[in-house]
Amino acid sequence: MIELKALEPFAAGGNRWCYIDPADAARCIKVRRPDFSIEERRRSKGFPKNLKPLSSFDDNLDEFRVMTALERYYDDGIFAHISRCYGYVDTDMGKGLSSELIRDNNGAVSLSLKQYLWEKDYDSQCQAAVATLCQHWLEYLVPSRDLILHNLVVQCDTDGEGRERIRRLVLIDGVGNAGLLPGHRTPAFMQRRKVQRKIDNLHQRIAELLDDKAQGRGPGMHGFLFHNGTSA
Repeated sequence: MIELKALEPFAAGGNRWCYIDPADAARCIKVRRPDFSIEERRRSKGFPKNLKPLSSFDDNLDEFRVMTALERYYDDGIFAHISRCYGYVDTDMGKGLSSELIRDNNGAVSLSLKQYLWEKDYDSQCQAAVATLCQHWLEYLVPSRDLILHNLVVQCDTDGEGRERIRRLVLIDGVGNAGLLPGHRTPAFMQRRKVQRKIDNLHQRIAELLDDKAQGRGPGMHGFLFHNGTSA
């Protein structure tokens, strides 16, 4: 049994909290928010979504199934820009899903693309990192939901002169196909069209966030670290 209740999560999404695994600093554990059960989540949906089985509202179960399918149907290179999943663990907050924790070379938990853009800038190296991610999505026809800025993290290291540089962008949530057919069973031309739509939406989200920043509007609730994992 892994004890998480006494720890502070380093990040939170709409339905899950993310903790650093106390036994392995290279892994994180995602657990359902204790204040928002899957029963409540289903009740919050309108008809006909509220008729779906409870299992369809379990993000950990959905992610586990998707990651298992990626390992089965795609070569290992697909994980160059996707965090890996290590399966379920038992915690004092219920079943958790163990995943790769993306850290910078200084040990800090990597910032989300949202936080990186808000606190830093969309400079040439960040633009290049986004372009590389998009190329990877097209090369592998990655089955994913919309590429949300707080679901992408910016992993950084330093160059020979100690300057920060972006190593890669990594998707930590949102892999999988929301359609009726699994991504790998869909005709390639349909996969490519869907992937291109996700890429176009990503660029639009970046533009909208930068506009909010320029106009002095707030960045919203999600996507900022509670702590960077080096002192917790």
